[in-house]
Amino acid sequence: MSTLTVPETIPSVPEDCEQLRKAFADRDPLLFWKKCDVDLKMILVVLWTLDPAERDALLANEATKRWTSSNQVLVEIACTRSSHDLLLVRQAYHARYKKSLEEDVAYHTTGDFCKLLVPLVSSYRYEGDEVNMTLAKSEAKILHEKISEKAFNHEDIIRILATRSKAQINATLNHYKNQFGNDINKDLKTDPKDEFLAILRATVKCLNRPEKYFEKVLRLAINKHGTDEGALTRVVATRAEVDMKFIKDEYHRRSSVPLDRAIVKDTNGDYEDMLLALIGHGDA
Repeated sequence: MSTLTVPETIPSVPEDCEQLRKAFADRDPLLFWKKCDVDLKMILVVLWTLDPAERDALLANEATKRWTSSNQVLVEIACTRSSHDLLLVRQAYHARYKKSLEEDVAYHTTGDFCKLLVPLVSSYRYEGDEVNMTLAKSEAKILHEKISEKAFNHEDIIRILATRSKAQINATLNHYKNQFGNDINKDLKTDPKDEFLAILRATVKCLNRPEKYFEKVLRLAINKHGTDEGALTRVVATRAEVDMKFIKDEYHRRSSVPLDRAIVKDTNGDYEDMLLALIGHGDA
């Protein structure tokens, strides 16, 4: 005789998620992650139900073990979270893995990647709106000079991107475009196949227009060549409660197709249902 019973009223997906959040509170999420790597819905549920700092620590640790494209995950965490949130990620990482995030990033990366990523994950930026316009203008000139010289790994470029507040960087990039005629990312596209330049462009976009960055990740994840479930799951889990509305708006603007319709076309089953619930299927 089966011990499984179905309730008279089937819980909604958000209610299921809340129950799972409580159930996983005292479990080892990394162990669960390893065991259910073939169950997309459960990976999504585990990621979403984790505390944000714990989730980012898990994603960062997984990213340090891989190369190139995973460095963009480190850029996402370093550049789209607030300074306080990034500090909590570093603390969660230290508590879980008994070493610092900076230590692991330095160990697993080399050369220009290491030179950029270590200060990014170590950063604690000013979060206010105050901007020094004189500084913005002078640093826009510095950025243009170094990029024109193709000194993409220059310490001044890394210093500006890794230490200035997001408001200050935004002012600097606006000056850059006004003074020199191009968006900085266009000038950083001199070699589209250069992996370090791709990371630099991701850094700029994550700091300046995160909704544009995440829209592109989703657009590349949902395409005619097959779905990148890892990227789709990560973005939905980490941005659902942050800025998903803006990401959806940007996706619709760029693709002329609503994000929920694209997800329905490329996914199915419980995984599809969970994705749609988290992005706010049917929301205006």
